[in-house]
Amino acid sequence: MPADRAYALTTASASVDGGATLLTAGGVLDANTYLPLRDEIVKTALEEPTAVLVDVSDLDVPAQSALAVFTSARWHVVRWPEVPIMLVCRQQADRAVLERNGIARLVPVHSSVDAAIAALSTYSPRRRRRARANLPAEMSSLIRARGLVDEWLTAWSKPDLVAVSKIVVTTFVENVLQHTDTAPTVRLEAKSDTVTVAVEDGSRTPPTLSEEQLAADLPTGLRIVDLLCRVWGNAPTPSGKTVWAVIGPENRL
Repeated sequence: MPADRAYALTTASASVDGGATLLTAGGVLDANTYLPLRDEIVKTALEEPTAVLVDVSDLDVPAQSALAVFTSARWHVVRWPEVPIMLVCRQQADRAVLERNGIARLVPVHSSVDAAIAALSTYSPRRRRRARANLPAEMSSLIRARGLVDEWLTAWSKPDLVAVSKIVVTTFVENVLQHTDTAPTVRLEAKSDTVTVAVEDGSRTPPTLSEEQLAADLPTGLRIVDLLCRVWGNAPTPSGKTVWAVIGPENRL
């Protein structure tokens, strides 16, 4: 990966065979462009194609430590939405660099887009049902969010997860309204025996649980989410973040 050109990072996305999205990266990957590239990969994965293929053939990397951006992006989406990330690199020498830096152990590297698409034939994503709604930055969105969750899960024959999902979506939307000046977008996804509640907003500040909150006898807010769901987390995007929680049958109320 040559480092003799100094220009800004560029990305372009396109749909390819198999329902995957090809993200072509060009320019320089360094300390200034690390987070923008990571967030663009994560954002693309959150749109839930069958896979995200990142073509890095024309990417200049002055410091090989910056290649960790690809494993970082994978870490943010590996639990949800579980969309595989693959790299495409035409140059054998550059593929060797990715291998030597341990990237290929976690993020598969292919010599062409066609080879990456062919590898997807062995991947069998589980069927998902999805819904989303953009809500206004108003307190009335709390009632609307709970109503949508009830409506969607009832339609998907998952009434046993309605109660806990409504608590989670209320907490997430309330956090958006209280701690940001942006409007929330509610997403709900059901697959197999799990439900994922996700809320997007325009703030890049991640939600956190302090040690005091974790030790509190009277759990509130995110502490409740932490207790009620199987796993939860957040994923950065170019415009903010998405906070999500996976709820399983063991979380029924």
